[in-house]
Amino acid sequence: MLITPENIILVSSILLILSIIASKTAGRAGIPVLLLFLGVGMLAGTDGIGKINFEDPFAAQFLGVIALTYILFSGGLDTKWESIRPVLGPGMVLSTLGVLLTAVSVGVFASWVGGISLKEGILLGAIVSSTDAAAVFSILRNKSIGLKGNLRPLLELESGSNDPMAFFLTIGMTSWLSLEGFSPVDLVPMFFKQMILGALGGYGLGKACVLLVNRINLEYEGLYSVLMLALVAMIYALTDRIGGNGFLAVYLAGITMNQSRIVHYKSYIRFFDGVAWLMQIVMFITLGLLVFPSQVLHVVGIGFLIAVFLIFVARPLGVWASLVFFRFKTREKLFISWVGLRGAVPIVFATFPLLAGLEKSNLIFNIVFFIVIASVSLQATTLAKVAKWLHLAVPEGLKRKSLLDIELSDGFKNALVEVVLPQSSTLDGKKILDLNFPKTALIVLINRDHKYITPNGSTELKSGDQLMVMVNSESEEQKIKEVLGVL
Repeated sequence: MLITPENIILVSSILLILSIIASKTAGRAGIPVLLLFLGVGMLAGTDGIGKINFEDPFAAQFLGVIALTYILFSGGLDTKWESIRPVLGPGMVLSTLGVLLTAVSVGVFASWVGGISLKEGILLGAIVSSTDAAAVFSILRNKSIGLKGNLRPLLELESGSNDPMAFFLTIGMTSWLSLEGFSPVDLVPMFFKQMILGALGGYGLGKACVLLVNRINLEYEGLYSVLMLALVAMIYALTDRIGGNGFLAVYLAGITMNQSRIVHYKSYIRFFDGVAWLMQIVMFITLGLLVFPSQVLHVVGIGFLIAVFLIFVARPLGVWASLVFFRFKTREKLFISWVGLRGAVPIVFATFPLLAGLEKSNLIFNIVFFIVIASVSLQATTLAKVAKWLHLAVPEGLKRKSLLDIELSDGFKNALVEVVLPQSSTLDGKKILDLNFPKTALIVLINRDHKYITPNGSTELKSGDQLMVMVNSESEEQKIKEVLGVL
C-alpha cells in the first residue's frame, strides 16, 4: 500500500474502530483491553498480517509523551483532594522510594541473569519501576472494582505520581551510560529541581488556567474544551522548559482544577475521559507497531525471569519498605503489591535508550515489552479475584458512588459539598428545621444505609448520614460543617 494521506487516514481509522469493537468482546472474555490494543498494533505491524513497516522510535516516543500527558491530566482532573489527602504520605513514599527500590532490585537481578552490566540492568529496572497510570485508572475506574478503605485512592495516587520518578531515573541512567563525564552525583540536584519545579508549575499553572477559563467568557461552549486541551499541553511544555517534570505538573494541575470552582467542569470530565481513551488506544497501537514479535521471542526466557522477579519480589519489596511506618494490614500490602501493573509507559520510556544509541537498547526494549505483556496478562486479569481472596473487595450490593458523582447540569451555579455525620453524632434524631443553617444553604439529598432520601424541614438526621449540601461560598461551607459537628 502506498503511503498517502488518504491511506494513512484509512488505516488509522480502521485500527481505531477494530480496537474499540474488539474491546467489547475482549471485556466479556476477560481479556485486558490494553493488551488487546497492543495486539492490534502487533498484528498490523511488519511481523503481522498488516505488514505496516513502522520503525520510528522517535515518533513512537513523541506520541507516547503526548498520550501520557493527557492520560495523567485526565486522572488528576477526576481525582478529589478529599479522597487522596488521607493517603498522601504513603502515596508519595510509594511513588518515590518504592520506585527507586524496585528499579535497583530489578537492576541487580537483571544484570545477574541477563548478561548485561549493572548500569544497564538498573536502566532496565528504572524503565519498568513505576505502575502504569493508564492501566490502573482504566481497570479500577471502568471496571468499578470496589475496594475497602482508602486502597483505591492510594493506588490511583501512586500510579498518577510515580511516572515522574521513573522518567527521571530513566533519563538519568541513559545519560550516565551515554554521556562522558556524567556522574550519579549529578542526579541529586536534577531530582530536586525536576520535582520542585514540577510541583510548583503544576499548582501555579493549574490555578492560572482556572482563572483564565472562568474569566474568558467564550461565546461557544465547545471552545472551552479545546482551550483546556491547549492549556494542558502548555503546562507540560512550560514546566519541562524550565527544568521541571512535565508529567508531575499536568497531574497536579488536574488535581488543582478539580479542587477549584471552574466553569463547565462536568464537560471537561467527559471530554478528557474520551481523550484519555483515545490516547491509550493510539499509544498502545503505535507501540505494538514498533515492536517485532520475532525479536521478542528471543528474550522470552530472560524476560520471564525478570517479570517473575519484578511481580513477586521487587514490587513487594518496594511496597513493604515504603509502608513500614504506615498502618496497613498485611493483606492490604499484598494487594498493593499485586496492583503493580505495567503498561505502555515502560515501553515509551524504553525508546529513550534506543534514541540514545545505547549498545543493549534493543535487548532492553524487547525485554521491557515482554514484561509489560506478562504484567497485564497476569495481574490485570486477576485484580478482582485477588481483592476478593484477600477480603478487600466491597460486596456488589454495597458498592456506592459518592453523592458528588451525581450528574448535574453544567449551569449549576452553587457548589455541592458532601458531609458525612460522625457516628454517635449529637445531631442524631434532630430535625433539619432545628439546625442553625445559613438561609442560603440547603440539604438537597441524604444517603442513609445506601438509600437516597429527599429531605424536608421535618426530616430527622441520623449518625452516619451522607448529606449533599448546596452552599454559596467557602465561608458558608465552614459554617455548615461547624453546625453539623464535622470540624
